[in-house]
Amino acid sequence: MLFKSMKLLTLLVFFSQVDEKKENLSWKAIGYCGADPEFQPQATPLKTSKQDDDGDGENEECFGPLLRALINLKHPRPIIADNLRRFGFPASLGLMKNKKVPANLSNPSLTIYCDAVVVGSGSGGGVVAGVLAKAGYKVLVLEKGSYFARSNLSLLEGPSMDQMYMSGGLLATDDMGVVVLAGSTVGGGSTINWSASIRTPKHVINEWCERYELELFDSKLYKEAMDVVCEKMGVQSEIIEEGFNNAILRKGCQELGYPLNNIPRNSPPDHYCGWCCMGCKDGRKKGTSETWLVDMVKSGNGVILPGCEAIKVLHKRRKGGQKTATGVAFQFEYAGAKDICVVESKVTIVACGALSTPPLLKRSGLKNANIGKNLHLHPVAMAWGYFPDAPNSSGAWPERDKKSYEGGIMTAMSTVVANTDQSGYGAVLQTPSLHPGMFSGLMPWISGEDMKSRMLRFSRTAHIFALARDKGSGNVHSPNSISYQMETSDEEILQKGLDKILRILAAAGAEEIGTHHCEGKSINVKKASSHEFERFVKEESSRSLRNLNTQICSAHQMGSCRMGIDPKESVVNQMGETWEVDGLFVADSSVFPTALGVNPMVTVQAIAYCTAQSVVDVLKRKKSI
Repeated sequence: MLFKSMKLLTLLVFFSQVDEKKENLSWKAIGYCGADPEFQPQATPLKTSKQDDDGDGENEECFGPLLRALINLKHPRPIIADNLRRFGFPASLGLMKNKKVPANLSNPSLTIYCDAVVVGSGSGGGVVAGVLAKAGYKVLVLEKGSYFARSNLSLLEGPSMDQMYMSGGLLATDDMGVVVLAGSTVGGGSTINWSASIRTPKHVINEWCERYELELFDSKLYKEAMDVVCEKMGVQSEIIEEGFNNAILRKGCQELGYPLNNIPRNSPPDHYCGWCCMGCKDGRKKGTSETWLVDMVKSGNGVILPGCEAIKVLHKRRKGGQKTATGVAFQFEYAGAKDICVVESKVTIVACGALSTPPLLKRSGLKNANIGKNLHLHPVAMAWGYFPDAPNSSGAWPERDKKSYEGGIMTAMSTVVANTDQSGYGAVLQTPSLHPGMFSGLMPWISGEDMKSRMLRFSRTAHIFALARDKGSGNVHSPNSISYQMETSDEEILQKGLDKILRILAAAGAEEIGTHHCEGKSINVKKASSHEFERFVKEESSRSLRNLNTQICSAHQMGSCRMGIDPKESVVNQMGETWEVDGLFVADSSVFPTALGVNPMVTVQAIAYCTAQSVVDVLKRKKSI
């Protein structure tokens, strides 16, 4: 485990960190250009809040449409309070009698008053904030990450992972068995995801309705929710030009007669960009920072506080014994020290994601035994194929100018092993975004010479992965401590997926193929006999995936505060409200009853849209501030 950790960290840093010229000495040799050549970064510092800028069209084009609703917490408290009041949010300063004593929960430096406080700005929190603000309620969004939009991005792998991912992209399960990627920025995962916008599969809806008795998912409201969120994001499936990895997946499936579909995406047909995992340079990928949060800003009823961390949901006990939420306490860095402020609200919505929501609820005193349990990770196993660029031939395919890191990250998908036993549990085959740091970290280490050879072929090495709808589950102990164990059935479906992937790569014309198993075996497809090829595919795809010998990855986390009809088996009810505390809602992927089996953005947004309607109903019963 120590070796895996050191290898991943060392290679990731070596191939992704940049000098003062935003360059890395290895990139030219491996055929990598660094940031998108068409991207021109903005040198002007990003300003926030009404006091700093009037939100004119030029700045909005540069920095994105959220500029005028961002509150800069680096200002002195009186200025922050004044900015909030200009937006219609009452705010009172704490009585700091002794300036040497830091602010605390009983004496915060600032108290803000609003109708709803939303913790998190991703696919769940962003939707709730947009819906509530458009309905006329004052909404305050707390976001742990920072705001990076459009020309304020770096589009460099190392800096982007450090700035926009949890733990700088260096998060894994406690045993290092699964490398975990999760967004931590304004817009959350929708800012750095790969655009896939797939509706909740029908067999999943049926399971959640029938086995878990959740009528919500068979309701007109949920159908409306999926339509609304897909329209909001401009979801479509057309492709003008396909990138390296997806073209290979498509060709291999066509050669073998495997089922293949275009992936619906929240970006236009001509969005040929391989850097969306680092943010969208032109705003054409419609994450929440370009859609729902924009609705909130345009309504004039919402603000965003980036760079602050919720430390506790506040609640009090009513007559009769039931608790009710009263707001959130949050902290942030100010003048080299931690400062604490409080938001007092009528309703509280927690949408920190499946890894951060459970710890926040536990810190807040909730005792439900299901909090943090039932975590699903959509485990991913990959295989690779090398496609030489044939410098002395005009017959190279994909074309010589095609690079593995360019083009739409996800445009094609195969369901050849998606439902092999008719249970609704299987794996989908898709393609990843791998820039040099992550590519090198996932490749097996045989020797320095071998790694050098692999990296010299980086720009022409395609990857395809199998993503399992996992039955196995784990626990969230803290945002940085996750335990997880695949079930045997999950391992078997990933092995079937690897078998198909190796065949797809070969059928598409790969010269050499292999997996991420630590022994690093590969085969030259052009030179191997059919018998040798079959033996290789069967041996490599049948290797154990649960003994740390093959690196497993996860970009989707869900289920750790699941929805249900019984508080003994779940954390929230069908309205998204916690069983323990009235007025406290959860609106992120943690409420999924089971693993989903496909990219979760549409499902998260659809559930959040339904939860927002329930919150509106609650607020209607209360007086406005």
